[in-house]
Amino acid sequence: MRIHTSRRSVFLDPVEPEFYNDPYPAYRAIRAEVPVFRWEQYGYWCFARHEDVSALLRDRRFGRQILHVASREELGWPETPEHLKPFYAFESHSLLELEPPVHTRLRGLINRSFLSRQVERLRPAIASLANGLIDRIEETGEAELLNDFATPIPVIVICDLLGVPTEMAQQLLAWSHDMVAMYQARRDRAVEDRAVKATLEFSSFMRDYVKRRRKEPRDDLISELIRAEEEGSKLSEDELVTTAILLLNAGHEATVHALGNGIKCLIEHEIREAIGEAHVEELLRYDAPLHLFTRYALEDLEYAGLRLKKGETVGLLLGAANRDPARFPEADRFVPARQPNPHVSFGAGVHFCIGAPLARLELAVALPILFRRLPKLALAEQPCYRNAYHFHGLERLKVTF
Repeated sequence: MRIHTSRRSVFLDPVEPEFYNDPYPAYRAIRAEVPVFRWEQYGYWCFARHEDVSALLRDRRFGRQILHVASREELGWPETPEHLKPFYAFESHSLLELEPPVHTRLRGLINRSFLSRQVERLRPAIASLANGLIDRIEETGEAELLNDFATPIPVIVICDLLGVPTEMAQQLLAWSHDMVAMYQARRDRAVEDRAVKATLEFSSFMRDYVKRRRKEPRDDLISELIRAEEEGSKLSEDELVTTAILLLNAGHEATVHALGNGIKCLIEHEIREAIGEAHVEELLRYDAPLHLFTRYALEDLEYAGLRLKKGETVGLLLGAANRDPARFPEADRFVPARQPNPHVSFGAGVHFCIGAPLARLELAVALPILFRRLPKLALAEQPCYRNAYHFHGLERLKVTF
């Protein structure tokens, strides 16, 4: 890493193992010298302080979408490459990439299913699932907990919530991994081709599944979305399909990382008992599953002395903000009783993670059960993180017990 203080820029390769395995020393140095900086590898301005990240997540002068207020020609953007058009056509209906009023309409259709009081009814099912997974490995004395525990829980839970058959879980996982790879720093043409293929196959599956479910509605979220579409004007089929896929992808991707990172952290800190909600919040702060989130400037503006033009991208370093000592005393220490704990791992503002109550519940239920059932849990090897920045999750988690 090279920090150019006078130019307010940083040279930092996000696919460098020393960085993605432990980005926090780099964040610490950046915050101290250039907390607002141009990341040379990405080519846009980034913010590393909690104060800035929290404010910009809520600042309505920034958004996830820009082509609703500016043309590609106005922005100086080239046309979308032909081979990527199917992927971006799909993304154009994604809740994650939209701004009000379309975002407000789509979010309103699914918000009720993810409210805390609604997801709370899933507690017994999550507990049963966690216990069942442990039953499979308990006698073996060793396991790889990403595959054996951290992945199945959020995948099966979101499949059940949506009404998608859980026997499709492995295929859904494969499609999801290929699609979200489009947002990783190590993206290349092969990654793009796999993402487009997965998008087309996943969309085709979901369209066929929706057709079948129209004839046999049930008490699940896909049936609710179908009813909304059939009532007219609230939801198009393209929006329905994209929303269902987004919820399946987002409903497990980050939570898998949060569970894996959390288990590693609890083992390293020798915490095995009385794991509660405060532990969950501190785990989410201490080693967040998502480290970088971007926004577009929706107009020419000035923020903290920085002039930004309409259409410019800014990067919000969630992982750095969560370790900012100006907001969190002893920020690099894991402090389960930390209060208050205003981490930004779920974002903020209109794009605050809609699945946050479900993710929190999955962590709060699954982690205590794991450590209660396997009290001698220990790392079999030092875990390494995946080369998948801006996601931050383990490659594998081998343990003994």
